[in-house]
Amino acid sequence: MDLFNSILDFVVPPTSMVMMAFAWPTLSFLHAVEWLFRSLYKENMENKVVVITGASSAIGEQLAYEYARKKANLVLVARREQRLRGIRENARLLGAKQVLVIPADVVKEEDCRRFISDTITYFGQLNHLVNSASLGHTFFFEEAIDTSVFPHMMDVNFWGNVYPTYVALPYLRQSRGRILVNASVESWLPMPGMSLYAAAKAAVINFYETLRFEVKDAVRITIATHGSVGGETRWGRLMLEEGAEMQWKEEREVPLMGRQMEEFAKKMVSGSCRGEAYVKHPCWYDIFLLYRVLIPDVLGWTFRLLFSTKGTRVLSPPLLDAPPPRKLLPMPQPMTE
Repeated sequence: MDLFNSILDFVVPPTSMVMMAFAWPTLSFLHAVEWLFRSLYKENMENKVVVITGASSAIGEQLAYEYARKKANLVLVARREQRLRGIRENARLLGAKQVLVIPADVVKEEDCRRFISDTITYFGQLNHLVNSASLGHTFFFEEAIDTSVFPHMMDVNFWGNVYPTYVALPYLRQSRGRILVNASVESWLPMPGMSLYAAAKAAVINFYETLRFEVKDAVRITIATHGSVGGETRWGRLMLEEGAEMQWKEEREVPLMGRQMEEFAKKMVSGSCRGEAYVKHPCWYDIFLLYRVLIPDVLGWTFRLLFSTKGTRVLSPPLLDAPPPRKLLPMPQPMTE
């Protein structure tokens, strides 16, 4: 048996590459036909009910505006209530029918039960759950000063998806609704300075891939993966506030690369309305996944060249436009009068 597996290890990868090369044109044509069919019969969101977590900034905010343009009813969820109120007014101007603002922490199951219950009480249904709450970082793992932030990053990026999904799933089954997930290519693309973020996003994708088989066609799941699209975390500082809760403190109000976030949000909403399983931006990142599975050594050599030079670390290659490393700040001391 060991000899047989050894032979397959040698034969299967190159054979698969050749088969995929020949099959690629056919698969691309079939995918185009499927995309056209889904575009003709995409879901009309007018008067539908959409819950968006992490709606106070970055991609979550842009997703709210995209659903607003489709005249949906919105439930905006995040911790920063004041920020949500401003987004609510913008969404109304863009065409949203009704907009509820519910301050909540998605890593707390009781909060998730509350905002889903409030949604059902007010609207009587739930059609789309959009999980966009996310927390990134730009520090090297060995340079972290305060390890108490580790579980909080995993909570926001993983449990912040699981709890809302768990509570909302029965109502999504009733409406044959959809789940839209904000993931990232870092889930399989090794980016220095993003180890915990990448681990959490990998867990998120595997969770939803498994859930997709469990719910079958009763609830459609769209997983969106993106490269660098900018946001408030870029050039930010990671701090802890209000006990053990975490958030980013911006050094500037205007997020970088905002146009890319808008385009990605538009693709996410359109893909979800078409019932697509995946939305990718940009698509060419997929080639690195192929390398990782079939020829991981090539990927390893490539990234060593991109991210390191003799005696120095280079974190921002022109290819991926990653932000420079930053260390975690120690726990701030409480202010006294």
